[in-house]
This record gives sequence, C-alpha cells and structure tokens, in this order.
Amino acid sequence: MRAAGVQLTEIELNASEKAKSLETFGRILAAMGAARLERNDPVIALGGGITGDVAGFAAASYRRGVPVIQCPTTLLSMVDASVGGKTGVNLDAGGSLQKNMVGAFHQPTVVVADIGTLSTLPDREFRAGLAECLKHGLLDSSPGAGGRTHLTWITDSLDRILARDPTVLVELIARSVAFKAGVVRGDERETAESGGGRALLNLGHTFAHAIETLHHLSPTDNPGDAPLLHGEAVGLGLVACATTAVRMGLAPAALPEQISTLLTRCWLPASVRGLPDARSCWRLMGADKKTTGGKLRLVLPCKTHHARAVEILDHAPVLAGWDAIRME
Repeated sequence: MRAAGVQLTEIELNASEKAKSLETFGRILAAMGAARLERNDPVIALGGGITGDVAGFAAASYRRGVPVIQCPTTLLSMVDASVGGKTGVNLDAGGSLQKNMVGAFHQPTVVVADIGTLSTLPDREFRAGLAECLKHGLLDSSPGAGGRTHLTWITDSLDRILARDPTVLVELIARSVAFKAGVVRGDERETAESGGGRALLNLGHTFAHAIETLHHLSPTDNPGDAPLLHGEAVGLGLVACATTAVRMGLAPAALPEQISTLLTRCWLPASVRGLPDARSCWRLMGADKKTTGGKLRLVLPCKTHHARAVEILDHAPVLAGWDAIRME
C-alpha cells in the first residue's frame, strides 16, 4: 500500500485475551488521533479475531464511526469474528475477566479473506477455528450443494479440511459466512424475541466465556499449552450445553457424544483437566452479558440443526454440563 502512495499508520497488537482491553483500545484511539484520521479514513484490521474486535471497536468509536476493513488471517476470524459487525473488548472488573462486555455494532465496509494466510497458521490455531464451523453446522439445517447439510458436509470433508485443501477451505469458509450473514441480516442487533435470531449464534459461548477466565486450563497434559484458545473453549462449550439440554429433556441423549466425536476428529479437546467444582463454574457464568434480571439465558441445542435460548431456572442441568467436560 505504501508503494501505491497510501499513507499508513501501523499499530501492532499483542493478540491475547488479556490485551483485548480498554487500555489497548485507548492506545489505538490515541494513535488514530495523532495521525489525524478523518471520517473517511479506514481502519484496516489485519489479523485474527482479537485484532478485528479491538480495531473494529476503535473504528466504531473514533469520530463516532469511521470505516473498518476486516482482513482476517485465521480460520476462526474468517468464518465468524470478521462477519456480523460485533466489536469490543474485555472488561477487567476487580480481577474478574468479563468477555466482550464493552463494545459496539459496527459493520465492516468489506471483508477480505485470503486463504493463503492459512497455510502458515499453526495447527492448533487452525483446529480452533473448526469449532466455530461445527457450531454453524449444528445450527444450519439448509442443504447445500449435493443436498448435504453443513454439518454432514464438514463430517464428510474433514480429512481434506485438516489437510488444508484450498478448494475445500474456500467452500468451508463460504458455507459458514453465508449462514452467519443470513442470520445477522435478519437480526443485526440481536433483538429478536422468543429465543431465536442472532442470539442462537451464541451456542456454546456462555460456557466458553466462563472457561476462558480460567487461564490455567490447557488442551493437553502440558501446562505450557495454557491458556485455552477461544475455539477450544467453544468446542468444550458445545459439549457442555448439549449435556445441559439432554438433562432438561430438550435434546436427544446421543447429541453430546456426537459432538465429542466430531471434536476429537478435529483434534480439539472434548474435556479438560483442572476445572473448579461445578458450582464455582456456575458462578463464573454470572457475568455473562445475556443475563437478564439476574437470570442466566443459555442457547441450547434441541436437536441437530435446531437450538433456542432458554432461561435457566434449575442449576442442576448446567452443573451436569460442567461435569461432562471435566477430565479427572
């Protein structure tokens, strides 16, 4: 871009949940102000989901909104984080990390996903992105090319996906983006009632956000692999919410095992060592931004390709969800 005569101001971010903060947000705004950005000057978010979230929030806030161009470089950000206009940072509330508690809706002007960047993505980062693809597959009942649903196509194509076959990756990303964009188009601000709309995209995420506050958790027996990546936490959240749904009589008994098997095939954890007791985990969920009137709402799968948001009145099924992902 510089070779083309474009004037740039570069800001490097430490792409971690801890750095996804108001402090980082403020640093970006200060740099934008020092560069004297005007209302038509775009912010270009080049990186993964954390970079896109923080840069997007800065773009939404500076001069009450400047354009943002999302250039995702991870699978997770390509299929999920860069699409839909949700931006934000985490909030450190007295030492408690509250995920995505401060933010804004700010749609990107354009999203540029170059799958060439996936060729250098570490295996663990790549696999973590598959959890969001599985989430979309669990929600998307529409048949694609050949009449196969999203989840069936992923299951059939998984070996080629893991091998990073470019043709298959293009279809994987296109399917997920098309599904999410369709949901967002119908409920951009997540205001739909009756437990539907965009809120369903939070499947697995209430558990996941609580899991991500536990920085000592590792996807392996090696403590050096801690903390869990967002996609790894989402995968665990899918198992936990499926188990919760089974205990509430909403989902078929086989669903948690079906999800666990898919996660294992993706080399993602279906359980984890080091979780606190279930009641302590329950308390971690209290800061979730979907809590209303002090009552927790969970998006739960009713069966494959169907889910709904449910107000939790009885703790026991949720505690069972936590126990389902606890590895002794």
